[in-house]
Amino acid sequence: MAGSVELLIEPKTRDLGEFSVRRALPDRRRQRVGPFIFFDHMGPATFAPGSGVNVRAHPHIGLATVTFLFDGEILHRDSLGYVQAIRPGAVNWMTAGQGIVHSEKTRDEVLASGQYLHGIQTWVALPTEREDIEPRFEHHPADTIPVVERAGMRATVILGSAFDVRSPVQTESKTLYLELKLEAGAEADLPEAEELGIYVVDGEIELGGSVIPAGVLAVLGEGSDAARVLSPRGAHCMLLGGAKLGGERYIEWNFVSSSRERIEQAKTDWREQRFDPVPGERDFIPLPGG
Repeated sequence: MAGSVELLIEPKTRDLGEFSVRRALPDRRRQRVGPFIFFDHMGPATFAPGSGVNVRAHPHIGLATVTFLFDGEILHRDSLGYVQAIRPGAVNWMTAGQGIVHSEKTRDEVLASGQYLHGIQTWVALPTEREDIEPRFEHHPADTIPVVERAGMRATVILGSAFDVRSPVQTESKTLYLELKLEAGAEADLPEAEELGIYVVDGEIELGGSVIPAGVLAVLGEGSDAARVLSPRGAHCMLLGGAKLGGERYIEWNFVSSSRERIEQAKTDWREQRFDPVPGERDFIPLPGG
């Protein structure tokens, strides 16, 4: 059935210390949707003055990361020397490729005042022929990310093309990632994608005869090009997908690769501190298990 729901995923809650996340991908029934291999709903969390996000330096290979915030701010630093605050609506796109190290922390000014933090963190697996490219980082302010407004609908095109506009972010494979807000009673035709999922951040939607509540990822079956989403009472959603990636992908800790041997090498490199460090930072997350 065109536009039908193939799978509903209820995320698992993970405690990260300062706050918790709800992890929809990977799931035991579905590792990825398009190139998306990791999907965390972060918060919402309220940080009192003096407390905040403090994710020490850690490595990645074989993937690209994007954090999209609805509220709050996170300070990104990486081994390429970039220092960039990510704020609501903006896109920090970090391609790890053959290897990068970064930290995610809170600026002193924000730490002093406290904040309300809410957003989505995702990893996009790279195509096998692009897994070991040179790492890179790019930042796109919110006012450079295209927004489409139609009757009762507001879509922010974070990655890829939809509704006749294209994101400025350069991806390594055909990728689709949108923020979709629907007013009560609104409906929208979803853009075409080989694989497609929709995560309900808030509210409720109707899709292919199924009712999808907040906090659930609906993965569509084949024929998602004909999908239409309805929202009787209004909803805030994230749309994710793109071209199906060929081959297996292995995930261990912060590493993604089509090769187990490559992951073992990355583990050894991190354990022996062969990765380039984040300039000015000495604290880091040790390899789990030593």
